[in-house]
Amino acid sequence: MNLCDIEKINFAAQAKVMKALAHPSRLLVVHALMDHELCVCELRDLLKQDISTVSRHLSVLKNAGLLAEEKRGLYVYYKLIVPCLANFLNCVNRMVSETNKK
Repeated sequence: MNLCDIEKINFAAQAKVMKALAHPSRLLVVHALMDHELCVCELRDLLKQDISTVSRHLSVLKNAGLLAEEKRGLYVYYKLIVPCLANFLNCVNRMVSETNKK
């Protein structure tokens, strides 16, 4: 495997993460999980969406390697496992805020 092939694999993995973040509901989930873990029922209430839609969003984020889940009794709790994501999203937020000021 040459360097170009390795870069393509890396870019594909990065694109998967970006695609996972490219939805307002999933961004809201990520922002909510920056502070603490939440159960699916709390995320459902936050998003005001049915449980199957929330579960699909969580699955996309988990498959991109951003979340971990833990089952406790009847409830499933999710937490953000990529702490540096907060820095990236804060940077994007600043850029959007500056652009909107113009």
